[in-house]
Amino acid sequence: MNNNAVSGSDQLEFDYIIVGAGSAGCVLANRLTADGKSSVLLLEAGPEDKHLWIHIPLGYGRLFKEKTVNWMYQTEPEPGLNGRNVFQPRGKVLGGSSSINGLLYVRGQHEDYDRWRQQGNLGWGYDDVLPYFKKAEDQTRGGNEFHGAGGPLPVSDWRHADPLSEAFVDAAVQVGIPRNPDFNGATQEGAGFFQTTTRGGRRASTAVAYLRPARARQNLHVETSALAERILFEGRRAVGVSYRAAGIPRTARARKEILISGGAYNSPQLLQLSGVGPAELLRQHGIDVVLDAPGVGSDLQDHLQVRVVMRCSKPITLNDIVNHPVRKVMTGMRYFAFRTGPLTIAAGTSGAFFRTNPRLASPDIQIHFLPFSTDKMGEKLHPFSGFTASVCQLRPESRGSIKIRSADPAAPPEIRINYLASEVDRTTNVEGLKILRKILRAPALKPYTVEEVDPGDKVTSDEALLAYCRARGSTIYHPTSTCRMGNDSLAVVDQRLRVRGIDGLRVVDASVMPDLVSGNTNAPVIMIAEKASDMILQDAR
Repeated sequence: MNNNAVSGSDQLEFDYIIVGAGSAGCVLANRLTADGKSSVLLLEAGPEDKHLWIHIPLGYGRLFKEKTVNWMYQTEPEPGLNGRNVFQPRGKVLGGSSSINGLLYVRGQHEDYDRWRQQGNLGWGYDDVLPYFKKAEDQTRGGNEFHGAGGPLPVSDWRHADPLSEAFVDAAVQVGIPRNPDFNGATQEGAGFFQTTTRGGRRASTAVAYLRPARARQNLHVETSALAERILFEGRRAVGVSYRAAGIPRTARARKEILISGGAYNSPQLLQLSGVGPAELLRQHGIDVVLDAPGVGSDLQDHLQVRVVMRCSKPITLNDIVNHPVRKVMTGMRYFAFRTGPLTIAAGTSGAFFRTNPRLASPDIQIHFLPFSTDKMGEKLHPFSGFTASVCQLRPESRGSIKIRSADPAAPPEIRINYLASEVDRTTNVEGLKILRKILRAPALKPYTVEEVDPGDKVTSDEALLAYCRARGSTIYHPTSTCRMGNDSLAVVDQRLRVRGIDGLRVVDASVMPDLVSGNTNAPVIMIAEKASDMILQDAR
């Protein structure tokens, strides 16, 4: 139904209230309303997903600093990154970050989920979660042991041939990394091309893939521009949500459950605003304590990326297109006529997963290759022909926190990630850069390479490489684990994603991950929401 459909009364009541229409919330809204029996209210602080650039894959660059659809958060000064504040884009629109992200479909390693299970989270091993990855997926290559076909989420191969991206894969093979046609198959290790959440050259956010088909259902009510301000409790049972829609205070009650799907930043923020969190922090901001839960907002993790920029010898990069008015127009015309060409580029065309130490059981580095270059993501491309490859440490040890700054729900939270706080993290990034440089200097890329622009050939020692990581490293936009699942005293949710110590309340999003997955986080969040939907419906019987 239209987002105005629920605005006729001061007191609304539904079976379920979902806070946040992002990668997880849109999945929940679809699955929980499918049988027509349960009524669902879906609240989204941002607008409808009507912005043109949301639906064009390369549009993520345009949305990077688009305030209308992006929370535009910043970290506090990061000690490990020379005291720099690191920009943290997060989706504030139907589809959430799946509407503004880099579109890569990378599930992570089998071992990631087996590690979750070994930490006591029964039902979250790889064999347990694989059926939910397959259930979600509409794999362009068809279904098999590892993939599903016919699910809501399109997963596609890239639609634009690029000699640089192909040369990167060949170069990785030349330095001993095996060729891998499927990073989401039997094994992750190797070099190859990323698949993306696109279909027909257009982005497939969860708003498009899951929410759009469900909006005609009479039992689903969607409100946009609706900022959740706090969860309402009777004792220790969550019973409703207080929110502000277009500036007007509203309240809705839930007969069964409230599901928080705000993501790794907004979910712990809402819990803390509602009185569930570290008691001392809540009292500091004049918030009545419903439950002293010190784990809410702790254990924040994120992937750091460190980019290497190369000057290309041929005018075949996206830089050359963007900086040439005629080629730029022709590229746009090609896209709108055929949905092909450079505008279908995701935030990684080809890439590689490898181990910095042969003693490791699985890869600890991911490389994203891109046929363009810039000083900072979201800013102007370089005036010269350039391409980029970035190192991403897959399993950082460093952990940080998120805390409310005040009792004002509109105030951005205090984000501290603590990048490079661990010696393992520092060493892994340096070793990853060394291996990446070997790939970029391999024979397959020599015809395309003039020089390394950044960090440059003078940066060679481990100390200099680490200094470069501190000076130029930034997020690759994968915050997790701030309401993590587990059985210990700091775990926020149990293995069925119920908030420990509270009835009628679950968290379903990246914040529940016990630790980071070894890849991009959108696909795992969709899996989590698919699995959560089944658990919620089972528990309601």
